[in-house]
Amino acid sequence: QVQLVESGGGLVQAGESLMLSCTASGYIFSISQMGWYRQAPGKQRELVTSITGGGGTYYADSVKGRFTISRDNTKNTMYLQMNRLKPEDTAVYYCHWIGSNHWGQGTQVTVSS
Repeated sequence: QVQLVESGGGLVQAGESLMLSCTASGYIFSISQMGWYRQAPGKQRELVTSITGGGGTYYADSVKGRFTISRDNTKNTMYLQMNRLKPEDTAVYYCHWIGSNHWGQGTQVTVSS
């Protein structure tokens, strides 16, 4: 049974940092492309960043230079380090096994101005 469990969301002020984690189980995590998506109220879910099994990364323009995606295949865990957070980063953040229909439950990130 595939499971994706996120943690690390919260309420911070603009300019502060947060780290999200996503721990996977039930499939071969190490070779799987993974992504972080977010959905703000009234908006469509969007891809924020992704990472291949080999460590290749992609970032949306809106987060380049502020967010860093990484993974620890020994722990079946993916991370999202978010620095210099802005109010427009406020959203529910989801981890996703790209190419599958498996998503995490989401974790709320709220950035106050």
